[in-house]
Amino acid sequence: MKGPREEIVYVPCIYRNTGRKKPDFLATVDVNPKSSDYCQVIHRLPMPNLGDELHHSGWNACSSCFGDATKKRNRLILPSFISSRIYVVDVGTDLRAPRLFKVVNSEDVFWKCSLGYPHTSHCLGSGEIMISTLGDPAGSGKGGFILLDGETFEIKGNWEKGDKIPPMGYDFWYQPRHNVLISTEWGIPKCLGYGFDPNDLKKGCYGRRLNVWDWTTHTYVQAIDVGEDAAPLEIRFLHNPDAAEGYVGCTISSAIHRFYKTEQGDWAAEKVIQVPSKKVEGWLLPDMPGFITDILISLDDRFLYFSNWLHGDIRQYDISNTRKPKLVGQVFLGGSITKGGPVTVCRDEELQSQPDPFFIKGKRVPGGPQMIQLSLDGKRLYVTTSLYSAWDRQFYPNLIKDGSVMLQLDVDTEQGGLTVNESFLVDFGKEPDGPCLAHEIRYPGGDCTSDIWV
Repeated sequence: MKGPREEIVYVPCIYRNTGRKKPDFLATVDVNPKSSDYCQVIHRLPMPNLGDELHHSGWNACSSCFGDATKKRNRLILPSFISSRIYVVDVGTDLRAPRLFKVVNSEDVFWKCSLGYPHTSHCLGSGEIMISTLGDPAGSGKGGFILLDGETFEIKGNWEKGDKIPPMGYDFWYQPRHNVLISTEWGIPKCLGYGFDPNDLKKGCYGRRLNVWDWTTHTYVQAIDVGEDAAPLEIRFLHNPDAAEGYVGCTISSAIHRFYKTEQGDWAAEKVIQVPSKKVEGWLLPDMPGFITDILISLDDRFLYFSNWLHGDIRQYDISNTRKPKLVGQVFLGGSITKGGPVTVCRDEELQSQPDPFFIKGKRVPGGPQMIQLSLDGKRLYVTTSLYSAWDRQFYPNLIKDGSVMLQLDVDTEQGGLTVNESFLVDFGKEPDGPCLAHEIRYPGGDCTSDIWV
């Protein structure tokens, strides 16, 4: 937390589904307010292929390797959600101008692991790299893990062992002190891949489980049910490696569940936050969920943050009492229920009126808040607005036309509270190759969502 202030960030930018035949790229963005390039993309590293759908990223080494002098955080791992390629990017040679180091081809992922649709990448204390997947090569659901060698970046095979494998996958977090890894489930790739179809609900197409693994034996040992079609996405243990608890954000059900180790030694979950759906007209369904798409926990384990991509707000909760999170900050940054839009809110348990459209520096921001990243000291929260290109195109067509943005919120770390930094805007609608969709945010030195302490 006492590390230096962030000066640059890395952001994957996507052209798939935008109608622009350009490769996705990794943007380096200057976020140093003292720089002449503040809020500018200062470098772009295009991928060598079209249609990858870059999504999340991780490191070859992180805090799980602390104390190992042979390890350097100098390679960024970029799994491609749709093509199933894995790009390894050299950020060690020139931090401000990353270069491509290696490409792991999709057939290696398919043939060596019988997996596809890679998502979350975490480094392990062993020096290996582990990547979760959503499915098999054919697009059916399969929650397995790819294991990469930390030096050569060759595929070593599957991390999981035994015959039992969850029917779906998405994100994961591990904690060796409690001999556990817990993974989540978005849904079946060939169902969600083209967009969200309400007819897929109640048909087993979307996830409902937290899947518990034995860290030592790599075996699947328990499933925790958080509700039909809940679609649990991002999962975060508390950063304290002794803590046997954390939170998961469920997208479609718009709930936050606290998971924890029981006295019997197994794991359980309890719902601690429910974002009420809004009764609406002029939308896909009569009830609009908040759609919690990203969550994070501050490094001191004091605050939980999450985004409601459809309702359009970012929330900050005090989690001093982990069982009873207290809402202390909220700000609206667009979304689907703004005044003057196609959606009319007929009944709302939380708001007295529909929020105003969000403008910054004269630009009306399309889409809603999605990926979030917190500064190490907890005082700045960065936000991007793209979820996944096919869903962006469906829910926010203007996001495809105008491109996404990156915003910054100032955080009150004493009492709680969020305010928009009106001088900060990174407009990915102004990219040289046309508007693009910016996704996850990474700091060169690691951050709240990349690093695991063991």
